[in-house]
Amino acid sequence: MKFKQNLSLLFWLYRGKASKDGKAPIYVRITIDGTDTDISLGKKIHPDFWNSDAKLVTATTAEAKIINLRIVQAQAEIEKHFLVLQSQVNHVTPAMLKNAYLGLPLSHSKAKPEKAAGLSQTLLAAFDEFIAIFEKKAKKGIRSEGTLRHWRSTKRKVEAFIRFRYQRKDIDMTEIDQCFAEEFYDYLTLHLDEPLSEVTAKKLVKWTRQIVKMGVKKKVIASNPLEGFVCSGGNKEVMPLELFEVEVIHKKQIDIDRISEVRDAFIFQCFTGFAYQDMYNLSPENIVKVGRSGEKWLIKDRGKTEVTEMVPILPVVQELIDKYQGHPYCKVNNRLIPVNSNFRYNVYLKELAVICGIKRPLNTHLARHTFADMMLNNGVPLEDVGKMLGHRNIRTTQRYARVRKQRISDHMALVKQKLFTDSGKLRAISS
Repeated sequence: MKFKQNLSLLFWLYRGKASKDGKAPIYVRITIDGTDTDISLGKKIHPDFWNSDAKLVTATTAEAKIINLRIVQAQAEIEKHFLVLQSQVNHVTPAMLKNAYLGLPLSHSKAKPEKAAGLSQTLLAAFDEFIAIFEKKAKKGIRSEGTLRHWRSTKRKVEAFIRFRYQRKDIDMTEIDQCFAEEFYDYLTLHLDEPLSEVTAKKLVKWTRQIVKMGVKKKVIASNPLEGFVCSGGNKEVMPLELFEVEVIHKKQIDIDRISEVRDAFIFQCFTGFAYQDMYNLSPENIVKVGRSGEKWLIKDRGKTEVTEMVPILPVVQELIDKYQGHPYCKVNNRLIPVNSNFRYNVYLKELAVICGIKRPLNTHLARHTFADMMLNNGVPLEDVGKMLGHRNIRTTQRYARVRKQRISDHMALVKQKLFTDSGKLRAISS
């Protein structure tokens, strides 16, 4: 026989767990018929901005709005799970409701974490183990040095987050809970001196989730607590440069050598589609004569995907290769184009945009999109563009295929010609 049960929710500030910056975590206390349990919402706020009566944050910042929304959502979700559980079991306990809300088995007990006997590993140790193997693959050319740098950067961000949240140097894998992913994401987008974009932050959470997944495979932990965090946020559309903008950059008279060389490297990318890493490593050996006519192509295995890129050398690209054939940097390093470090290259590209009057940031990825756009708008098949860009999958290339104003204009011109006379009058419909 089922009895009516009373649910009570109390949102409160755990001041005893305040971090060095004074912020305390927000908890919700679930009480059912006198028995209770607590859940962390994965959010922190300074006590000065906590309204104990309303159980909400009083500040008007964007962060405060996010926290208040989280509180409202948590209350609605817990109440929903309570109603569902009441229809399934005779007696709902706070522990059962907590597990249902966290997506755990109803009988799950945190007091006895599931892990193989004798196995233990910290999160940063797992990162170190993964990175050490990745380094060996990078040295053999199996993996990209650029990707290796991203893994190291991700580890540093996780390390800083652990200090921020736990005030410790490292944590055991069994200490990772389902709030970790969201709290790490909030740290990256809200608490850093230079917050990351949502897309970048989700990518770092995704990479961290991959490390934790290794703990599951090694049976250090029973399940991946980060699995439920949605890392996909849609692909941010990159609008390529218009052809006239490329022309402005190409023809601009620049007397500063470092900016002039960066401009030439950017134009080289716009007419080859090579990523920064691959352009940086291009050597004369990558110039291959193809066919009976001996047409010159640039052929190279892309560092990121290991797919062979092959691009016919256009006249503007050949001019740049000839221009830098005797450049000291190119002669010493056996390179086609003098290229700065990735950091300096992107910094100088910002200066180049200002000098050329381009009202948007220039970057290496924009150059690849511009190349793809030029090829697609001039009738090159999608499959061929994908091969030139070094994509493994045609779906990746499809993200570069944007409907452009010029294409719409050309199609509408044909429609206009068919439907209207030169004076603008609608043509007579033939029977």
